[in-house]
Amino acid sequence: MKKLGITLSSFIIDEQRKLGNKASGQFTGLLNDITIACKSIANLVNQGDLAGVLGATKSENAMGDVQKKMDLIANDLFIDALENNGHCAGMASEELDEILTLPEGKPRGKYLVTFDPLDGSSNMDINMDVGAIFSVLRAPADKENPTAEDFAQPGTEQVAAGYCLYGPSSMMVLTTGNGVNGFTLCSSIGEFILTHPHMEIPSDTSEYAINSSNQRFWEAPVQKYIEDCNQGEEGPLGKRYNMRWVAAMVGEIHRILCRGGVFLYPIDERNREVGGKLRLLYEGNPMAMIVEQAGGAANTGYGRIMEVQPNGDPHQRVPVIMGSKNEVEKILSYHAAD
Repeated sequence: MKKLGITLSSFIIDEQRKLGNKASGQFTGLLNDITIACKSIANLVNQGDLAGVLGATKSENAMGDVQKKMDLIANDLFIDALENNGHCAGMASEELDEILTLPEGKPRGKYLVTFDPLDGSSNMDINMDVGAIFSVLRAPADKENPTAEDFAQPGTEQVAAGYCLYGPSSMMVLTTGNGVNGFTLCSSIGEFILTHPHMEIPSDTSEYAINSSNQRFWEAPVQKYIEDCNQGEEGPLGKRYNMRWVAAMVGEIHRILCRGGVFLYPIDERNREVGGKLRLLYEGNPMAMIVEQAGGAANTGYGRIMEVQPNGDPHQRVPVIMGSKNEVEKILSYHAAD
């Protein structure tokens, strides 16, 4: 009989032991809370229309996106898992207009959590990849109710980041600042099991992911890079490139972690005034931490994503270029030459 393997719970406890007397157990408890939320979401995503969770609502989130039923359900599951156990001091969600402080009487913890509870939710209706993205920050020690300014920490201050991919199998990918590890959900025992230890992104690639329908709005450096990619072996880059696009950042980054590539959601003429398309706290920073911890690079085109100073708006946007290190550097050379 095949051995069960290392569970995510055991892995987190082992990581805590490495900290010795510095560890209080709150961080371990917090990650277990997040894991419970992700398991609950995975169960509903796997059932799809059998659970009555497909389709859209009549509401919009803070960024004007129409919310799917599962967006709201996943958001509530994250909140329910995080607000009761004294590990979290406050939350910020892509689906909420403002940050969320805990109800009166709930115990407060040492950490702040930001999350996109269901990235790529439009894929739910066609049974394609969706996922959750989360980031953990330290909470101020002198406040019972953190404010938006307390979440305005650059990505370099993240304690942990991760995502849960709900695909053919559900996977949790996590970094606590010591590399990246992937865990697959075993439905028979309800546990995430370590299946992808020490995930590393190949430095070179011939694969890119971008929404080409936005091509006419891109800045000149991105236009030129994609044009050169599409010229293949006869072009200045000297090799054939493949394009991929699944319309869910979790799916794109997971593919890059497994086999390399670059993911671009660059600034364009329609979103320049608001800074880009993707959210810094819920998407840019956590994914940048994961990519960098796996040996890749994550940039806006003008600087490292994790060094962007948040402006206090929990829904601040940022352009994104991340993935295989050498290819990201190649794209940055187009920006430098512009």
